[in-house]
Amino acid sequence: MAATVKGKKTQEQIITGFQELRQQQRALASKISELEMDSKEHELVIETLKEVDDDRKCFRMVGGVLVERTVKDVLPALGNNKDQMAKIVDTLKKQLETKGVEINKYREQYNLKIRGEENKDPEKQDKDATKTLTTGVLVAKDS
Repeated sequence: MAATVKGKKTQEQIITGFQELRQQQRALASKISELEMDSKEHELVIETLKEVDDDRKCFRMVGGVLVERTVKDVLPALGNNKDQMAKIVDTLKKQLETKGVEINKYREQYNLKIRGEENKDPEKQDKDATKTLTTGVLVAKDS
């Protein structure tokens, strides 16, 4: 078992740290997606309720309990919830950008390469591009 030397990380610790950063990034992206879908659902309900009489009964789920209210009571709450979700999504997007910068710095610091990632050398990319244009094409024979 490799021990860490003062201030140095083992290869396994570096990889584990990178995987944790990527997992945190995926979690942020997933939460953003979920909140954006909820926001769209709120928008759909708000648009539908705008066309309904204010005194009409409607039902709303509050903390797992179905509550009977009127449209005039529910509509402002839905608008407020939608606005709060938009603020949270903006905050999460900023955190996602920060996490991306953090991951890139981590990769540069430890010189990490990801399998399947294109090389950064432009000359090699040009050669690879021409190579991929001439290989891997399947053509069906007419019989």
